[in-house]
Amino acid sequence: MIPAEEHLVRDEAALAALYGAPGPASLRKEVPALTPAYRAVIEAAPFAALATSGPGGLDVSPRGDPAGFIHIQDDHTVLLPDRRGNNRIDSLRNVLADPRVALLFMVPAVNETLRVNGRAVISVDPALCARFAIDGKPARSVLVITIETVFLQCSRALIRSRLWQPATWPDRASLPSTGCMLQQASRARADGEAEIDGDAYDRELPARVAGSLY
Repeated sequence: MIPAEEHLVRDEAALAALYGAPGPASLRKEVPALTPAYRAVIEAAPFAALATSGPGGLDVSPRGDPAGFIHIQDDHTVLLPDRRGNNRIDSLRNVLADPRVALLFMVPAVNETLRVNGRAVISVDPALCARFAIDGKPARSVLVITIETVFLQCSRALIRSRLWQPATWPDRASLPSTGCMLQQASRARADGEAEIDGDAYDRELPARVAGSLY
Protein backbone atom coordinates (compact mmCIF):
# COMPACT_ATOMS: atom_id res chain seq x y z
CA MET A 1 0.00 0.00 0.00
CA ILE A 2 1.37 3.40 -1.03
CA PRO A 3 0.15 6.16 1.32
CA ALA A 4 -1.58 9.13 -0.24
CA GLU A 5 0.52 12.29 -0.32
CA GLU A 6 -2.02 14.23 1.76
CA HIS A 7 -1.56 11.72 4.59
CA LEU A 8 2.22 12.07 4.81
CA VAL A 9 3.86 14.11 7.56
CA ARG A 10 6.51 16.33 5.99
CA ASP A 11 7.61 18.79 8.68
CA GLU A 12 8.07 19.23 12.43
CA ALA A 13 5.10 21.56 12.72
CA ALA A 14 2.81 18.78 11.50
CA LEU A 15 4.40 16.35 13.96
CA ALA A 16 3.93 18.77 16.84
CA ALA A 17 0.28 19.26 15.92
CA LEU A 18 -0.23 15.50 15.77
CA TYR A 19 1.47 14.53 19.04
CA GLY A 20 1.45 17.62 21.21
CA ALA A 21 4.13 18.81 23.60
CA PRO A 22 6.20 16.31 25.62
CA GLY A 23 5.66 16.15 29.36
CA PRO A 24 8.21 17.78 31.68
CA ALA A 25 9.62 14.44 32.83
CA SER A 26 10.25 13.40 29.23
CA LEU A 27 12.59 16.35 28.83
CA ARG A 28 14.18 16.50 32.27
CA LYS A 29 15.21 12.83 32.21
CA GLU A 30 17.79 13.56 29.47
CA VAL A 31 21.21 14.49 30.83
CA PRO A 32 24.74 14.76 29.35
CA ALA A 33 26.34 12.30 31.78
CA LEU A 34 25.50 9.24 33.85
CA THR A 35 23.62 9.61 37.12
CA PRO A 36 23.93 6.97 39.87
CA ALA A 37 20.58 5.49 38.83
CA TYR A 38 21.54 5.35 35.16
CA ARG A 39 24.85 3.75 36.08
CA ALA A 40 22.97 1.02 37.97
CA VAL A 41 21.00 0.09 34.84
CA ILE A 42 24.13 -0.26 32.71
CA GLU A 43 25.81 -2.36 35.39
CA ALA A 44 22.80 -4.71 35.49
CA ALA A 45 22.35 -5.03 31.71
CA PRO A 46 23.56 -8.23 30.01
CA PHE A 47 22.35 -7.00 26.61
CA ALA A 48 22.47 -3.84 24.52
CA ALA A 49 21.65 -2.91 20.92
CA LEU A 50 24.29 -0.78 19.19
CA ALA A 51 23.14 1.55 16.40
CA THR A 52 25.58 3.08 13.92
CA SER A 53 25.49 4.95 10.62
CA GLY A 54 27.86 4.86 7.68
CA PRO A 55 28.14 5.29 3.91
CA GLY A 56 26.31 2.01 3.34
CA GLY A 57 23.38 2.97 5.57
CA LEU A 58 22.28 2.19 9.10
CA ASP A 59 23.04 -0.80 11.30
CA VAL A 60 21.74 -2.13 14.60
CA SER A 61 23.77 -4.90 16.17
CA PRO A 62 23.13 -6.97 19.33
CA ARG A 63 25.78 -7.00 22.03
CA GLY A 64 25.70 -9.31 25.03
CA ASP A 65 27.81 -10.80 27.81
CA PRO A 66 27.39 -11.25 31.56
CA ALA A 67 25.78 -8.24 33.25
CA GLY A 68 28.03 -5.22 33.40
CA PHE A 69 29.97 -6.22 30.28
CA ILE A 70 29.86 -2.59 29.11
CA HIS A 71 32.23 -0.98 31.59
CA ILE A 72 31.71 2.49 32.98
CA GLN A 73 35.02 4.33 32.89
CA ASP A 74 33.50 7.52 34.29
CA ASP A 75 30.23 9.44 34.11
CA HIS A 76 31.03 10.55 30.56
CA THR A 77 32.59 7.38 29.11
CA VAL A 78 31.60 3.73 28.62
CA LEU A 79 33.69 0.91 27.14
CA LEU A 80 32.12 -1.71 24.88
CA PRO A 81 34.19 -4.83 24.05
CA ASP A 82 33.85 -6.44 20.64
CA ARG A 83 33.91 -10.23 20.63
CA ARG A 84 34.46 -12.98 18.12
CA GLY A 85 31.74 -12.99 15.48
CA ASN A 86 31.07 -13.35 11.78
CA ASN A 87 33.66 -10.72 10.79
CA ARG A 88 31.15 -8.59 8.90
CA ILE A 89 32.16 -5.77 11.29
CA ASP A 90 29.37 -3.55 9.94
CA SER A 91 29.23 -1.49 13.14
CA LEU A 92 32.99 -0.94 13.26
CA ARG A 93 33.15 0.06 9.60
CA ASN A 94 30.42 2.59 10.27
CA VAL A 95 32.24 4.04 13.28
CA LEU A 96 35.30 4.66 11.12
CA ALA A 97 33.16 6.78 8.80
CA ASP A 98 30.78 8.32 11.35
CA PRO A 99 31.61 8.19 15.08
CA ARG A 100 28.02 8.76 16.21
CA VAL A 101 26.55 5.75 18.03
CA ALA A 102 23.48 4.92 20.09
CA LEU A 103 22.99 2.20 22.70
CA LEU A 104 19.78 0.71 24.05
CA PHE A 105 20.34 -1.18 27.31
CA MET A 106 17.95 -3.94 28.38
CA VAL A 107 17.70 -5.78 31.70
CA PRO A 108 15.68 -9.04 31.85
CA ALA A 109 12.23 -8.69 33.44
CA VAL A 110 12.61 -4.89 33.59
CA ASN A 111 10.30 -2.97 31.28
CA GLU A 112 12.25 0.29 31.33
CA THR A 113 15.26 0.59 29.02
CA LEU A 114 18.14 3.07 28.94
CA ARG A 115 19.29 5.02 25.90
CA VAL A 116 22.79 6.40 25.45
CA ASN A 117 23.91 8.54 22.52
CA GLY A 118 27.51 9.51 21.94
CA ARG A 119 30.61 9.24 19.79
CA ALA A 120 32.95 6.27 19.58
CA VAL A 121 36.51 5.44 18.68
CA ILE A 122 37.94 1.95 18.19
CA SER A 123 40.83 0.97 20.46
CA VAL A 124 43.04 -2.11 20.19
CA ASP A 125 45.21 -1.18 23.17
CA PRO A 126 46.40 -4.61 24.43
CA ALA A 127 45.93 -3.66 28.09
CA LEU A 128 42.43 -2.37 27.45
CA CYS A 129 41.40 -5.45 25.44
CA ALA A 130 42.84 -7.67 28.18
CA ARG A 131 40.56 -6.01 30.75
CA PHE A 132 37.64 -7.64 28.95
CA ALA A 133 39.12 -11.12 28.66
CA ILE A 134 36.75 -14.06 29.12
CA ASP A 135 38.03 -17.64 29.18
CA GLY A 136 41.49 -16.17 28.73
CA LYS A 137 40.56 -14.50 25.43
CA PRO A 138 40.74 -10.69 25.26
CA ALA A 139 38.31 -8.55 23.33
CA ARG A 140 39.12 -8.12 19.64
CA SER A 141 38.74 -4.36 20.08
CA VAL A 142 36.99 -1.93 22.40
CA LEU A 143 34.66 0.91 21.53
CA VAL A 144 35.45 3.89 23.73
CA ILE A 145 32.17 5.82 23.76
CA THR A 146 31.98 9.42 24.92
CA ILE A 147 28.47 10.09 26.17
CA GLU A 148 26.55 13.06 24.78
CA THR A 149 23.08 12.27 26.10
CA VAL A 150 21.57 9.56 28.29
CA PHE A 151 17.96 9.03 29.28
CA LEU A 152 15.43 6.51 30.50
CA GLN A 153 12.91 5.02 28.06
CA CYS A 154 9.53 4.36 29.65
CA SER A 155 8.01 0.90 29.95
CA ARG A 156 5.12 1.17 27.45
CA ALA A 157 6.79 -0.59 24.50
CA LEU A 158 7.84 -3.62 26.51
CA ILE A 159 4.52 -3.80 28.35
CA ARG A 160 2.65 -3.68 25.05
CA SER A 161 4.92 -6.34 23.54
CA ARG A 162 4.68 -8.56 26.66
CA LEU A 163 8.32 -9.35 25.95
CA TRP A 164 9.10 -10.78 29.39
CA GLN A 165 5.94 -12.89 29.70
CA PRO A 166 6.83 -16.53 28.90
CA ALA A 167 3.20 -17.38 28.13
CA THR A 168 3.43 -15.17 25.01
CA TRP A 169 6.67 -16.66 23.71
CA PRO A 170 6.42 -18.70 20.48
CA ASP A 171 7.63 -22.26 20.22
CA ARG A 172 11.05 -22.04 18.55
CA ALA A 173 10.16 -25.07 16.45
CA SER A 174 7.31 -23.10 14.90
CA LEU A 175 9.78 -20.67 13.31
CA PRO A 176 12.26 -21.26 10.49
CA SER A 177 15.59 -22.66 11.69
CA THR A 178 18.82 -20.74 11.23
CA GLY A 179 19.84 -23.10 8.45
CA CYS A 180 16.49 -22.70 6.72
CA MET A 181 16.76 -18.91 6.75
CA LEU A 182 20.33 -18.98 5.44
CA GLN A 183 19.49 -21.49 2.72
CA GLN A 184 16.58 -19.38 1.48
CA ALA A 185 18.67 -16.21 1.60
CA SER A 186 21.53 -17.82 -0.32
CA ARG A 187 19.05 -19.10 -2.89
CA ALA A 188 17.48 -15.66 -3.28
CA ARG A 189 20.84 -14.02 -4.02
CA ALA A 190 21.18 -15.78 -7.37
CA ASP A 191 24.83 -14.72 -7.58
CA GLY A 192 26.25 -17.98 -8.82
CA GLU A 193 27.64 -19.06 -5.45
CA ALA A 194 26.76 -22.47 -4.03
CA GLU A 195 23.55 -22.59 -2.04
CA ILE A 196 23.93 -23.11 1.70
CA ASP A 197 22.83 -26.56 2.89
CA GLY A 198 20.37 -25.62 5.63
CA ASP A 199 20.10 -29.07 7.20
CA ALA A 200 23.87 -29.46 7.46
CA TYR A 201 24.18 -25.97 8.87
CA ASP A 202 21.62 -26.72 11.59
CA ARG A 203 23.36 -29.97 12.53
CA GLU A 204 26.73 -28.26 12.93
CA LEU A 205 25.50 -25.02 14.52
CA PRO A 206 25.25 -25.99 18.24
CA ALA A 207 28.85 -27.23 18.40
CA ARG A 208 30.11 -24.30 16.32
CA VAL A 209 28.44 -21.71 18.58
CA ALA A 210 29.59 -23.45 21.76
CA GLY A 211 33.16 -23.52 20.51
CA SER A 212 33.29 -19.96 19.23
CA LEU A 213 31.61 -17.75 21.86
CA TYR A 214 34.96 -16.25 22.82
